[in-house]
Formats: sequence, C-alpha cells, structure tokens
Amino acid sequence: MPLVAHNNLPAFERLRAEGIRVLRSDRAAEQDIRELHVGLLNMMPDAALEATERQFFRLVGESNPIAQFYVHPFTLPELVRSTSAQAYIDRYYEPVDKVMAEGLDALIVTGANVLGPALADQPFWEPLRNVVDWAMENVTSTLCSCLATHAVLQFRYGRTRVPRAEKIWGVFAHRVVDKTHPLVNDVNTRFDVPHSRWNAITREQFDAAGLRVLVESAEVGVHLATSADGLRAVFFQGHPEYDTISLLKEYKREVALYAAGKRADYPPFPQNYFHTLEQAALQEYRLRLEAARAAGGALPEFPEELVARRIDNTWHDSAEAVVGNWMGAVYQVTHSDRRIPFMAGIDALDPLGLGNFRPNAD
Repeated sequence: MPLVAHNNLPAFERLRAEGIRVLRSDRAAEQDIRELHVGLLNMMPDAALEATERQFFRLVGESNPIAQFYVHPFTLPELVRSTSAQAYIDRYYEPVDKVMAEGLDALIVTGANVLGPALADQPFWEPLRNVVDWAMENVTSTLCSCLATHAVLQFRYGRTRVPRAEKIWGVFAHRVVDKTHPLVNDVNTRFDVPHSRWNAITREQFDAAGLRVLVESAEVGVHLATSADGLRAVFFQGHPEYDTISLLKEYKREVALYAAGKRADYPPFPQNYFHTLEQAALQEYRLRLEAARAAGGALPEFPEELVARRIDNTWHDSAEAVVGNWMGAVYQVTHSDRRIPFMAGIDALDPLGLGNFRPNAD
C-alpha cells in the first residue's frame, strides 16, 4: 500500500511524479487498512539531506502491499545546519522529542559525514545513542545505514570500525550467505550494492558481536546483518537506497574539490560503475580541466548529463525486496493477530520470542 502524505513535505510530490503511489491523509483515513509508522532519522549533511530522504521514502513506499506507511522524518538538533537547511527542517521535519513521545513501529537511521576518525567525538554521538537506546526498547525494528551501523556496533557491541587504506567506493557483487532468514526471502542470491566508505566493520567483528550475517561481498565484506533475534536491529554497510546517479554526484563533487585545490589528488573512478565510453569521456574532461587550470582559464563544464545516460542500476530491485521483507516482518510483529505467511520462519530465528514482541507491552 502507499505512502501517506501526512504533511506538505516536497518529497511526496516528487515521488508522485515518479509514479509512486502517495495518498493524501484524508483519502488514507477512508480506507480500512492498518498503518505502519516509520521514523527516518536523517543525519546526512545539507547537500544530501533531501536526496537521502527521497531515497528511503521511495524504498518504503515501493516495499510492501500490506499497510499504509506514515514516514516521520526527523534529525538531531546538535547537527550544525545552514540557514536554508535549518528552515527546511523546521518546516517539514518533526522534533525528535515528539517522535519518541508518539512512538514508531520501525526506525531508519541514515549515515552522516564525520570530521576526524573518532566517532565518539562527533556532535551526534550522544544524541544518537539516546535515540538508538530508546528504539531498542520501544521500536519493533531499527535499520541502520552505513555510518549508523558503525556507530551502533561501537556503542552497543563494543566493536570499533577499521580504517581502510583506500576508500571502498563503487558497486560491488554480493552473495546471500544465510538463505533461511525472512529478510532475504525471494531475493536474488547474488546482487549488487553501492558502497561509499573509508572504514569497515569486518566479518569477524560481526561474528564476535553475536550478530547474524545475511549478505556479504568477497571484495568489500559484510553488507547486511541482523541482531541475534533476527529483527530488533538490521545493519547495512552499503547504500542500497542510492539513486542510479548518486555515485556520479559523489564523483563530480570530488572532482570539484580537486579543481578548487581542496583535494590533492584527482579522484579515481568508483569501481564497477562507469562503462568504457563514459570513462573515456571523463578522462577527456580531466585533460581539459588540467589544461584550463595550467592556463588559468575558465574550467570546463563537467559532462554529467552525457555520462548519466548510460549508467546502469543493478541494485534497486534487490534493495526493494529486502526492505519489503523488512516492512513485512515489522507488520507481522506489530499486528500479530494477522499472521503473514512468508514470516512463518521468524519463530525459528527468534529464541527471544520477538515474534510475539510488542513495544511498550505491559
């Protein structure tokens, strides 16, 4: 069932234009369909705030036909914002205290940009701990993306991420290594996932924390894992929510930093992402850029539109399937009087009785 436009967030109109079904709140109230309330803790920097919001809204809205989805975006006031970004947040986002007071069925926590290597020194550290600790007691399931996974592994499981000599950047092949878990039910056993990170939680660290690894890559390690009960916490190290051109936008940004003298080396291509012709066009652009810099002339225009035409998306269908299974699992737990057949296997995964768990149960 659709997303419900319960406020005037611009993302709803953008998603409607893409063909995703979005109901007005008055139309949603007329239908006898159960609701799921999903929080989106968006910690991304200003430039990526709205894009990240749309990406996760899209995945939730496409995910499952069993409920109406009310997605509640919020962020942490400790994150410093520009005047325009803060005005956007003040207008469209909900206060964190309101979200926690009213409760959620599920929570998504995005990544964030950090300054320096130590996560515990970041301004979001303690506020994020408070939200996650609350969610683990009061929300059926929390899905952590990329840096949020690293933070939660550190402050709840004592596993500190490992710096990599080179950035994990590109689109990488993955394999389902635990085919019995409902989150990967009917998902391709091999699929791609974009990654963009300088650090990693290793397979050994996931295992030592007692977590259940579901999907990993021979090249870049674990992508998808869950808490031991199978649902309370779900961890992504990659970015399955990414748009087709998200890595292109990142590459363009890095080139711009180089052109402005804010990056010493010219950025490499994201791995397994650009085709040969697009690589050639980008190499030609580099030559023109270097010549313009040497001559002190105007910099050439980055060929974004030309390159974007032929980029393949080899990850979205699998991302949609995993998130759909996740939403189905949350629905089954929160509305357990209506058992969902594909979730019958959750009981075997759930020695703690999560299949019968109710947040705030007496």
